[in-house]
Amino acid sequence: MSKPKVGFYWCASCGGCEESVVDLAEAILDVTAAVDFVFFPVAMDFKRSDVEAMADGAMAACMINGAIRSSEQRAMAKLLRRKAQILIAYGACSHQGGIPGLANLFDRQSILQTVYRDTPSTVNPGDIRPEASTRIPHGEVELPVLDEQVKSLDQVVPVDYYIPGCAPPVQLLKDALAAILTGRLPPKGSVLAPDKALCEQCPRAPSKPDNLLIDQFKRPHLERIDPEKCLLAQGFLCLGPATRGGCGWACINANMPCTGCLGPVSRTRDYGGAAMSALASLVNSNDEAQIAAMLETIVDPAGTFYRYGLPASLLFARAGANADKGGHEP
Repeated sequence: MSKPKVGFYWCASCGGCEESVVDLAEAILDVTAAVDFVFFPVAMDFKRSDVEAMADGAMAACMINGAIRSSEQRAMAKLLRRKAQILIAYGACSHQGGIPGLANLFDRQSILQTVYRDTPSTVNPGDIRPEASTRIPHGEVELPVLDEQVKSLDQVVPVDYYIPGCAPPVQLLKDALAAILTGRLPPKGSVLAPDKALCEQCPRAPSKPDNLLIDQFKRPHLERIDPEKCLLAQGFLCLGPATRGGCGWACINANMPCTGCLGPVSRTRDYGGAAMSALASLVNSNDEAQIAAMLETIVDPAGTFYRYGLPASLLFARAGANADKGGHEP
């Protein structure tokens, strides 16, 4: 009996999701024994033509990590959607837009200007920019075209399941693979992680006061953190109240606040709004000037509350942008 065929593809992301597969350690041998990787270009020599030659639905499952930022990534997402029976958004960038999604705070032209002209290390007297097509002596060279906005995977193609995290915790990947191989998957559209807030599972929960109020917001690199005490109770911007659990408390165990990489629980419509609301309820003041002063200590609100999910949020992009969330093909 042939093994189920699976694929794994990398769009706009840092490569950490591929590392999470390596983090399976010796368990990866069990995976390779159970499935047949037919497309995994970061690890094996596969070409796009190999996928195009497959029959539609030939892959039992395909995981795509990374946000969708370019014409090539959109084309690959649509191709892999056709070839896979189950398509999984793997990791925060694919799930919610991720850190690359913060580019939606700027327009494409200003980003290219910064990268190719304005950075201190850039030497580009001819102001040369990437072109979609360039003629050279050996022929025509083509490059993908950058989209105006970054999108999550499900804003481009229908997604069956989501595995959250930056990068996804090993246990979530193991559980997802087991569910796929046994056919014991939840309803389509499910996030394959516990639907409970991190705070409900946090090992420091017993130290959290019943009536928690915050007098100031602290930054981890400027203050000493008590390794036994609730981070919120110490005044650090821990996003555990608004963030889905299932990470194994990796940041908390490293004595650092949760930054929200597993995204929202199912009841949340806008992660950043939920996180801000949770923290606002803890502010120990009714004085407008004092509250404003506290908020000023949050140096980067967008990067704090929408670090992993701006494209999937109600905001999507900067105010005044020609925002097009698009819509996946039926």
